[in-house]
Amino acid sequence: MKIVIAGGGRIGGTVAAVLSEEGHDITLIDHDSETIRTASNAMDIICVEGDAADPEALKEAGVSSADLLLAATEKDEVNMVCGIAARRLGAKHVIARIRDPRYLHQMDFLRDVLGLSQIVNPEYECAKEISRILRFPGAARVDSFSKGSVEIVEHKIPVNGVLDGVVIRELQKTIGPKVLVALIERNGNALIPNGDTMLKAGDRLSITGASKELRRFFIKIGQYKKPVKQVMVIGGGRITVYLTQLLRENGIDVTVIERDRKKCEELCDLIPEAHIVCGDATHSEVVQEDGISSADGFVSLTGDDGDNIITSLYARSCQVGKVVTKLNSEHFAEILFNSGLDSIVSPKKIVAEQLARYVRAISDSAGSSMETLYRLVDGKVEVLEFRVEEDSVCVGVPLSELKLRPNVLISAIIRGRKSIIPSGGTVILPGDHAIVVTTSGHLRRLDDILDKHQ
Repeated sequence: MKIVIAGGGRIGGTVAAVLSEEGHDITLIDHDSETIRTASNAMDIICVEGDAADPEALKEAGVSSADLLLAATEKDEVNMVCGIAARRLGAKHVIARIRDPRYLHQMDFLRDVLGLSQIVNPEYECAKEISRILRFPGAARVDSFSKGSVEIVEHKIPVNGVLDGVVIRELQKTIGPKVLVALIERNGNALIPNGDTMLKAGDRLSITGASKELRRFFIKIGQYKKPVKQVMVIGGGRITVYLTQLLRENGIDVTVIERDRKKCEELCDLIPEAHIVCGDATHSEVVQEDGISSADGFVSLTGDDGDNIITSLYARSCQVGKVVTKLNSEHFAEILFNSGLDSIVSPKKIVAEQLARYVRAISDSAGSSMETLYRLVDGKVEVLEFRVEEDSVCVGVPLSELKLRPNVLISAIIRGRKSIIPSGGTVILPGDHAIVVTTSGHLRRLDDILDKHQ
Protein backbone atom coordinates (compact mmCIF):
# COMPACT_ATOMS: atom_id res chain seq x y z
CA MET A 1 0.00 0.00 0.00
CA LYS A 2 1.02 3.60 -0.58
CA ILE A 3 0.76 5.43 2.76
CA VAL A 4 1.44 9.10 3.51
CA ILE A 5 2.13 10.11 7.12
CA ALA A 6 1.86 13.79 8.03
CA GLY A 7 3.93 14.51 11.13
CA GLY A 8 7.19 12.81 12.05
CA GLY A 9 7.01 13.05 15.85
CA ARG A 10 6.85 10.14 18.28
CA ILE A 11 3.58 8.77 16.93
CA GLY A 12 4.20 9.44 13.23
CA GLY A 13 7.79 8.20 13.36
CA THR A 14 6.87 4.99 15.20
CA VAL A 15 4.00 4.23 12.84
CA ALA A 16 6.22 4.91 9.82
CA ALA A 17 8.80 2.42 11.11
CA VAL A 18 6.19 -0.28 11.84
CA LEU A 19 4.37 0.03 8.51
CA SER A 20 7.61 0.26 6.55
CA GLU A 21 8.74 -3.02 8.12
CA GLU A 22 5.48 -4.58 6.93
CA GLY A 23 6.40 -3.77 3.35
CA HIS A 24 4.32 -0.65 2.65
CA ASP A 25 5.53 2.34 0.63
CA ILE A 26 5.76 5.19 3.15
CA THR A 27 6.06 8.92 2.52
CA LEU A 28 6.59 11.18 5.54
CA ILE A 29 5.78 14.90 5.60
CA ASP A 30 7.10 17.24 8.30
CA HIS A 31 7.90 20.95 8.46
CA ASP A 32 11.06 20.39 10.52
CA SER A 33 14.19 19.76 8.45
CA GLU A 34 15.98 17.93 11.30
CA THR A 35 13.04 15.53 11.73
CA ILE A 36 13.08 14.83 7.99
CA ARG A 37 16.85 14.25 7.99
CA THR A 38 16.68 11.85 10.95
CA ALA A 39 13.78 9.87 9.48
CA SER A 40 15.45 9.65 6.08
CA ASN A 41 18.66 8.27 7.62
CA ALA A 42 16.86 5.79 9.89
CA MET A 43 14.23 4.35 7.53
CA ASP A 44 13.85 3.33 3.91
CA ILE A 45 11.04 5.82 3.22
CA ILE A 46 10.42 8.94 1.13
CA CYS A 47 10.58 12.19 3.12
CA VAL A 48 9.05 15.54 2.14
CA GLU A 49 9.72 18.77 4.02
CA GLY A 50 6.56 20.87 4.13
CA ASP A 51 3.41 21.93 5.96
CA ALA A 52 0.90 19.09 6.41
CA ALA A 53 -1.98 21.54 5.99
CA ASP A 54 -0.61 22.85 2.67
CA PRO A 55 -2.30 21.17 -0.33
CA GLU A 56 0.86 21.72 -2.40
CA ALA A 57 2.97 19.76 0.09
CA LEU A 58 0.34 17.02 0.11
CA LYS A 59 0.40 16.89 -3.69
CA GLU A 60 4.20 16.66 -3.66
CA ALA A 61 3.93 13.71 -1.27
CA GLY A 62 1.58 11.93 -3.68
CA VAL A 63 -1.57 12.07 -1.58
CA SER A 64 -3.78 11.99 -4.69
CA SER A 65 -2.72 8.39 -5.36
CA ALA A 66 -2.33 7.30 -1.72
CA ASP A 67 -4.23 4.37 -0.30
CA LEU A 68 -4.06 5.93 3.15
CA LEU A 69 -3.10 9.22 4.76
CA LEU A 70 -2.40 9.46 8.50
CA ALA A 71 -2.50 13.00 9.90
CA ALA A 72 -0.38 12.76 13.05
CA THR A 73 1.00 16.25 13.72
CA GLU A 74 1.01 17.72 17.24
CA LYS A 75 -2.02 19.95 16.54
CA ASP A 76 -5.54 18.55 16.26
CA GLU A 77 -6.75 21.38 14.04
CA VAL A 78 -3.87 20.86 11.57
CA ASN A 79 -4.73 17.16 11.42
CA MET A 80 -8.37 17.99 10.67
CA VAL A 81 -7.43 20.38 7.85
CA CYS A 82 -4.89 17.89 6.53
CA GLY A 83 -7.53 15.15 6.54
CA ILE A 84 -10.06 17.26 4.66
CA ALA A 85 -7.47 18.29 2.06
CA ALA A 86 -6.26 14.71 1.59
CA ARG A 87 -9.79 13.47 1.04
CA ARG A 88 -10.42 16.21 -1.55
CA LEU A 89 -7.14 15.37 -3.30
CA GLY A 90 -8.14 11.74 -3.69
CA ALA A 91 -6.69 9.73 -0.79
CA LYS A 92 -8.75 6.54 -0.44
CA HIS A 93 -8.61 6.38 3.36
CA VAL A 94 -7.83 9.14 5.87
CA ILE A 95 -7.01 8.74 9.58
CA ALA A 96 -6.53 11.73 11.87
CA ARG A 97 -4.93 11.96 15.30
CA ILE A 98 -7.26 14.02 17.54
CA ARG A 99 -6.26 14.22 21.19
CA ASP A 100 -8.07 17.07 22.94
CA PRO A 101 -10.39 15.76 25.69
CA ARG A 102 -13.01 18.29 24.59
CA TYR A 103 -13.46 16.30 21.38
CA LEU A 104 -13.81 12.88 23.06
CA HIS A 105 -17.59 12.73 22.90
CA GLN A 106 -17.73 14.23 19.41
CA MET A 107 -15.62 11.62 17.61
CA ASP A 108 -18.44 10.11 15.54
CA PHE A 109 -19.65 13.60 14.57
CA LEU A 110 -16.14 14.74 13.60
CA ARG A 111 -15.46 11.58 11.61
CA ASP A 112 -18.63 12.06 9.57
CA VAL A 113 -18.27 15.81 9.05
CA LEU A 114 -14.58 15.65 8.15
CA GLY A 115 -14.95 12.56 5.97
CA LEU A 116 -12.42 10.56 7.99
CA SER A 117 -12.09 6.79 7.90
CA GLN A 118 -10.95 6.68 11.52
CA ILE A 119 -9.84 8.89 14.40
CA VAL A 120 -7.02 7.84 16.72
CA ASN A 121 -6.45 9.22 20.19
CA PRO A 122 -3.18 7.87 21.65
CA GLU A 123 -3.74 9.33 25.10
CA TYR A 124 -7.23 7.88 25.44
CA GLU A 125 -6.08 4.45 24.24
CA CYS A 126 -3.21 4.59 26.73
CA ALA A 127 -5.61 5.52 29.54
CA LYS A 128 -7.80 2.54 28.68
CA GLU A 129 -4.80 0.20 28.83
CA ILE A 130 -3.78 1.58 32.23
CA SER A 131 -7.31 1.17 33.59
CA ARG A 132 -7.27 -2.49 32.49
CA ILE A 133 -3.96 -3.03 34.29
CA LEU A 134 -5.34 -1.47 37.47
CA ARG A 135 -8.36 -3.80 37.30
CA PHE A 136 -5.91 -6.75 37.25
CA PRO A 137 -3.16 -5.59 39.63
CA GLY A 138 -1.60 -9.07 39.74
CA ALA A 139 -0.73 -8.83 36.03
CA ALA A 140 2.03 -6.83 34.34
CA ARG A 141 -0.02 -6.25 31.19
CA VAL A 142 -3.64 -6.83 30.23
CA ASP A 143 -4.96 -6.96 26.65
CA SER A 144 -8.67 -7.30 25.97
CA PHE A 145 -10.58 -9.04 23.17
CA SER A 146 -14.24 -8.96 22.09
CA LYS A 147 -15.14 -6.15 24.49
CA GLY A 148 -13.61 -7.90 27.48
CA SER A 149 -14.98 -11.42 26.88
CA VAL A 150 -11.42 -12.75 26.90
CA GLU A 151 -8.24 -11.16 28.21
CA ILE A 152 -4.60 -12.04 27.88
CA VAL A 153 -2.50 -11.13 30.90
CA GLU A 154 1.23 -11.18 31.49
CA HIS A 155 2.71 -12.78 34.62
CA LYS A 156 6.32 -13.46 35.65
CA ILE A 157 6.90 -16.69 37.59
CA PRO A 158 8.80 -15.90 40.81
CA VAL A 159 11.51 -18.12 42.26
CA ASN A 160 9.84 -21.03 44.08
CA GLY A 161 6.49 -19.92 42.64
CA VAL A 162 3.60 -22.38 42.37
CA LEU A 163 4.09 -22.65 38.60
CA ASP A 164 7.84 -23.32 38.71
CA GLY A 165 8.37 -26.84 37.29
CA VAL A 166 4.76 -27.38 36.17
CA VAL A 167 4.31 -29.08 32.78
CA ILE A 168 1.71 -27.34 30.58
CA ARG A 169 -0.49 -30.42 30.11
CA GLU A 170 -0.76 -30.73 33.92
CA LEU A 171 -1.58 -27.06 34.46
CA GLN A 172 -5.35 -27.30 34.79
CA LYS A 173 -5.11 -30.38 37.00
CA THR A 174 -2.57 -28.58 39.21
CA ILE A 175 -4.20 -25.15 39.35
CA GLY A 176 -7.88 -25.67 38.49
CA PRO A 177 -9.07 -22.59 36.54
CA LYS A 178 -9.57 -22.92 32.78
CA VAL A 179 -6.77 -20.79 31.37
CA LEU A 180 -4.21 -21.35 28.64
CA VAL A 181 -0.54 -20.36 28.51
CA ALA A 182 -0.35 -18.84 25.04
CA LEU A 183 3.23 -17.59 25.14
CA ILE A 184 6.41 -17.90 27.18
CA GLU A 185 9.18 -15.30 27.09
CA ARG A 186 12.35 -16.97 28.36
CA ASN A 187 15.77 -15.31 28.33
CA GLY A 188 14.59 -12.79 25.75
CA ASN A 189 13.23 -15.47 23.39
CA ALA A 190 9.57 -16.05 22.53
CA LEU A 191 8.25 -19.60 22.82
CA ILE A 192 4.80 -20.83 21.88
CA PRO A 193 4.43 -23.83 24.22
CA ASN A 194 3.01 -27.30 23.70
CA GLY A 195 1.74 -29.80 26.26
CA ASP A 196 5.24 -31.01 27.10
CA THR A 197 6.68 -27.58 27.86
CA MET A 198 7.80 -27.11 31.48
CA LEU A 199 7.39 -23.71 33.12
CA LYS A 200 10.38 -22.22 34.93
CA ALA A 201 11.02 -19.44 37.42
CA GLY A 202 11.72 -16.21 35.55
CA ASP A 203 9.44 -17.07 32.64
CA ARG A 204 7.07 -14.32 31.53
CA LEU A 205 3.77 -15.97 30.68
CA SER A 206 1.00 -14.57 28.50
CA ILE A 207 -2.12 -16.30 29.79
CA THR A 208 -5.50 -16.33 28.06
CA GLY A 209 -8.88 -16.79 29.67
CA ALA A 210 -12.15 -15.24 30.74
CA SER A 211 -11.79 -12.52 33.40
CA LYS A 212 -13.42 -14.70 36.08
CA GLU A 213 -11.10 -17.64 35.37
CA LEU A 214 -8.03 -15.40 35.34
CA ARG A 215 -8.92 -14.03 38.77
CA ARG A 216 -9.29 -17.61 40.07
CA PHE A 217 -5.92 -18.43 38.51
CA PHE A 218 -4.12 -15.61 40.35
CA ILE A 219 -5.78 -16.63 43.62
CA LYS A 220 -4.64 -20.25 43.15
CA ILE A 221 -1.01 -19.30 42.50
CA GLY A 222 -0.95 -16.87 45.44
CA GLN A 223 -0.48 -13.77 43.27
CA TYR A 224 -3.94 -12.23 43.60
CA LYS A 225 -4.02 -8.60 44.65
CA LYS A 226 -7.14 -6.82 45.84
CA PRO A 227 -8.76 -4.44 43.34
CA VAL A 228 -7.30 -0.96 43.37
CA LYS A 229 -9.41 1.61 45.23
CA GLN A 230 -7.11 4.63 45.65
CA VAL A 231 -4.76 5.76 42.87
CA MET A 232 -2.09 8.44 42.89
CA VAL A 233 -1.29 9.87 39.43
CA ILE A 234 1.82 11.94 38.71
CA GLY A 235 1.53 14.45 35.87
CA GLY A 236 -1.47 16.38 34.64
CA GLY A 237 -1.53 15.75 30.88
CA ARG A 238 -4.25 14.40 28.62
CA ILE A 239 -3.74 10.78 29.67
CA THR A 240 -4.35 11.79 33.27
CA VAL A 241 -7.64 13.45 32.37
CA TYR A 242 -8.89 10.41 30.45
CA LEU A 243 -7.63 7.96 33.08
CA THR A 244 -9.24 9.85 35.94
CA GLN A 245 -12.58 9.84 34.17
CA LEU A 246 -12.34 6.07 33.55
CA LEU A 247 -11.30 5.33 37.13
CA ARG A 248 -13.98 7.51 38.68
CA GLU A 249 -16.61 5.68 36.62
CA ASN A 250 -15.52 2.56 38.52
CA GLY A 251 -15.62 4.23 41.93
CA ILE A 252 -11.84 4.60 42.30
CA ASP A 253 -10.52 7.65 44.19
CA VAL A 254 -7.83 9.61 42.33
CA THR A 255 -5.19 12.06 43.55
CA VAL A 256 -3.27 13.95 40.85
CA ILE A 257 0.05 15.68 41.57
CA GLU A 258 1.16 18.28 39.00
CA ARG A 259 3.93 20.85 39.45
CA ASP A 260 2.55 23.51 37.06
CA ARG A 261 0.01 25.74 38.83
CA LYS A 262 -1.78 26.86 35.66
CA LYS A 263 -2.24 23.25 34.61
CA CYS A 264 -3.55 22.41 38.08
CA GLU A 265 -6.23 25.07 37.66
CA GLU A 266 -7.21 23.55 34.31
CA LEU A 267 -7.38 20.08 35.88
CA CYS A 268 -9.75 21.35 38.56
CA ASP A 269 -12.18 22.27 35.76
CA LEU A 270 -11.61 19.17 33.62
CA ILE A 271 -11.70 16.55 36.42
CA PRO A 272 -13.39 18.19 39.44
CA GLU A 273 -14.02 14.76 40.97
CA ALA A 274 -10.26 14.23 41.52
CA HIS A 275 -8.07 15.61 44.31
CA ILE A 276 -5.60 17.96 42.59
CA VAL A 277 -2.29 18.76 44.29
CA CYS A 278 0.18 21.36 43.01
CA GLY A 279 3.66 20.07 43.81
CA ASP A 280 6.78 18.29 42.58
CA ALA A 281 6.32 14.52 42.92
CA THR A 282 10.07 13.91 42.59
CA HIS A 283 10.31 15.25 46.16
CA SER A 284 9.43 12.42 48.52
CA GLU A 285 7.80 14.70 51.11
CA VAL A 286 5.20 15.80 48.54
CA VAL A 287 3.93 12.31 47.77
CA GLN A 288 4.15 11.36 51.46
CA GLU A 289 2.05 14.32 52.52
CA ASP A 290 -0.56 13.57 49.88
CA GLY A 291 -1.16 9.98 50.82
CA ILE A 292 1.12 7.56 48.99
CA SER A 293 1.06 5.34 52.08
CA SER A 294 -2.68 4.76 51.64
CA ALA A 295 -2.61 4.41 47.83
CA ASP A 296 -2.87 0.93 46.33
CA GLY A 297 -2.22 2.16 42.79
CA PHE A 298 0.41 4.56 41.43
CA VAL A 299 0.69 5.83 37.84
CA SER A 300 3.53 8.06 36.58
CA LEU A 301 2.46 10.03 33.51
CA THR A 302 4.77 13.03 33.19
CA GLY A 303 6.42 13.91 29.90
CA ASP A 304 9.84 13.06 31.32
CA ASP A 305 10.91 9.40 31.36
CA GLY A 306 13.44 10.08 34.12
CA ASP A 307 10.80 11.56 36.43
CA ASN A 308 8.45 8.67 35.67
CA ILE A 309 11.13 6.12 36.54
CA ILE A 310 12.23 7.86 39.75
CA THR A 311 8.71 8.33 41.10
CA SER A 312 7.72 4.77 40.16
CA LEU A 313 10.74 3.31 41.95
CA TYR A 314 9.91 5.39 45.01
CA ALA A 315 6.28 4.20 44.92
CA ARG A 316 7.50 0.62 44.79
CA SER A 317 9.76 1.23 47.78
CA CYS A 318 6.66 2.50 49.60
CA GLN A 319 4.99 -0.88 48.97
CA VAL A 320 2.26 0.49 46.69
CA GLY A 321 0.35 -2.53 45.38
CA LYS A 322 0.38 -1.65 41.67
CA VAL A 323 2.75 0.71 39.86
CA VAL A 324 2.32 1.71 36.19
CA THR A 325 5.02 3.66 34.35
CA LYS A 326 4.71 5.56 31.06
CA LEU A 327 7.81 5.55 28.88
CA ASN A 328 8.42 7.34 25.60
CA SER A 329 11.80 5.65 25.10
CA GLU A 330 11.90 1.85 25.12
CA HIS A 331 15.58 1.56 26.12
CA PHE A 332 14.81 1.34 29.84
CA ALA A 333 11.92 -1.15 29.62
CA GLU A 334 13.94 -4.35 30.22
CA ILE A 335 15.91 -2.83 33.10
CA LEU A 336 12.73 -1.59 34.75
CA PHE A 337 11.01 -4.95 34.34
CA ASN A 338 13.89 -6.70 36.12
CA SER A 339 13.74 -4.11 38.91
CA GLY A 340 10.10 -4.94 39.56
CA LEU A 341 8.46 -2.19 37.48
CA ASP A 342 6.75 -4.62 35.15
CA SER A 343 3.79 -2.52 33.93
CA ILE A 344 5.13 -0.20 31.23
CA VAL A 345 2.87 1.70 28.82
CA SER A 346 3.77 3.57 25.63
CA PRO A 347 1.15 5.62 23.74
CA LYS A 348 3.10 5.45 20.49
CA LYS A 349 3.27 1.63 20.57
CA ILE A 350 -0.44 1.37 21.33
CA VAL A 351 -1.35 3.52 18.32
CA ALA A 352 1.16 1.74 16.07
CA GLU A 353 -0.62 -1.55 16.83
CA GLN A 354 -4.03 0.03 16.22
CA LEU A 355 -2.99 1.45 12.85
CA ALA A 356 -1.16 -1.71 11.76
CA ARG A 357 -4.40 -3.60 12.35
CA TYR A 358 -6.36 -1.09 10.27
CA VAL A 359 -3.82 -1.10 7.44
CA ARG A 360 -3.83 -4.89 7.23
CA ALA A 361 -7.60 -4.88 7.10
CA ILE A 362 -7.80 -2.51 4.14
CA SER A 363 -4.75 -3.86 2.30
CA ASP A 364 -6.25 -7.34 1.76
CA SER A 365 -8.31 -7.22 -1.42
CA ALA A 366 -10.43 -10.13 -0.20
CA GLY A 367 -11.22 -8.24 3.00
CA SER A 368 -9.61 -8.94 6.34
CA SER A 369 -11.52 -10.45 9.23
CA MET A 370 -8.99 -9.21 11.80
CA GLU A 371 -10.50 -7.12 14.58
CA THR A 372 -7.74 -6.80 17.21
CA LEU A 373 -3.95 -6.85 17.08
CA TYR A 374 -1.40 -6.70 19.89
CA ARG A 375 2.38 -7.07 19.69
CA LEU A 376 4.35 -8.70 22.50
CA VAL A 377 8.04 -9.36 23.25
CA ASP A 378 9.35 -6.30 21.38
CA GLY A 379 7.20 -7.08 18.35
CA LYS A 380 8.40 -10.68 17.95
CA VAL A 381 4.92 -12.05 18.73
CA GLU A 382 1.48 -11.03 17.53
CA VAL A 383 -1.83 -11.79 19.19
CA LEU A 384 -4.75 -11.37 16.80
CA GLU A 385 -8.51 -11.65 16.99
CA PHE A 386 -10.30 -12.89 13.85
CA ARG A 387 -13.98 -12.95 13.10
CA VAL A 388 -14.78 -16.38 11.63
CA GLU A 389 -16.48 -16.16 8.24
CA GLU A 390 -18.78 -18.86 6.84
CA ASP A 391 -16.40 -19.67 3.99
CA SER A 392 -13.38 -20.19 6.25
CA VAL A 393 -11.59 -23.51 5.70
CA CYS A 394 -11.27 -23.79 9.49
CA VAL A 395 -15.04 -24.02 10.06
CA GLY A 396 -16.40 -27.36 11.25
CA VAL A 397 -13.02 -29.07 11.57
CA PRO A 398 -11.75 -30.27 15.00
CA LEU A 399 -8.67 -28.28 15.94
CA SER A 400 -6.63 -31.47 16.23
CA GLU A 401 -7.18 -32.04 12.48
CA LEU A 402 -6.18 -28.53 11.36
CA LYS A 403 -2.68 -28.39 9.90
CA LEU A 404 -1.38 -25.17 11.42
CA ARG A 405 1.70 -23.26 10.38
CA PRO A 406 4.66 -23.60 12.74
CA ASN A 407 4.58 -21.32 15.78
CA VAL A 408 0.84 -20.69 15.60
CA LEU A 409 -1.56 -21.31 18.49
CA ILE A 410 -5.34 -20.85 18.74
CA SER A 411 -5.51 -19.66 22.35
CA ALA A 412 -9.24 -18.94 22.75
CA ILE A 413 -12.57 -18.98 20.93
CA ILE A 414 -15.35 -16.53 21.73
CA ARG A 415 -18.88 -17.70 20.94
CA GLY A 416 -21.48 -15.08 21.76
CA ARG A 417 -20.74 -14.16 25.37
CA LYS A 418 -19.05 -17.47 26.10
CA SER A 419 -15.27 -17.84 26.04
CA ILE A 420 -13.83 -21.27 25.23
CA ILE A 421 -10.33 -22.49 26.05
CA PRO A 422 -9.90 -24.87 23.10
CA SER A 423 -8.92 -28.53 23.14
CA GLY A 424 -8.20 -30.89 20.24
CA GLY A 425 -11.88 -31.69 19.83
CA THR A 426 -13.05 -28.06 19.73
CA VAL A 427 -14.73 -27.02 16.46
CA ILE A 428 -14.78 -23.45 15.15
CA LEU A 429 -18.17 -22.16 13.95
CA PRO A 430 -19.16 -19.22 11.72
CA GLY A 431 -19.60 -16.08 13.79
CA ASP A 432 -17.02 -17.16 16.38
CA HIS A 433 -14.06 -14.97 17.24
CA ALA A 434 -10.73 -16.81 17.31
CA ILE A 435 -7.72 -15.52 19.27
CA VAL A 436 -4.46 -16.53 17.56
CA VAL A 437 -0.89 -16.20 18.85
CA THR A 438 1.93 -16.36 16.31
CA THR A 439 5.62 -15.69 15.77
CA SER A 440 5.54 -16.76 12.13
CA GLY A 441 4.63 -13.62 10.22
CA HIS A 442 1.87 -11.22 9.34
CA LEU A 443 -1.59 -12.81 9.25
CA ARG A 444 -4.53 -11.03 7.62
CA ARG A 445 -7.25 -13.70 7.65
CA LEU A 446 -7.97 -16.68 9.86
CA ASP A 447 -7.16 -19.14 7.08
CA ASP A 448 -3.61 -17.75 6.99
CA ILE A 449 -2.91 -19.87 10.10
CA LEU A 450 -3.00 -23.04 7.97
CA ASP A 451 0.19 -24.60 6.63
CA LYS A 452 -0.48 -24.74 2.90
CA HIS A 453 2.54 -27.03 2.37
CA GLN A 454 0.92 -29.92 4.25
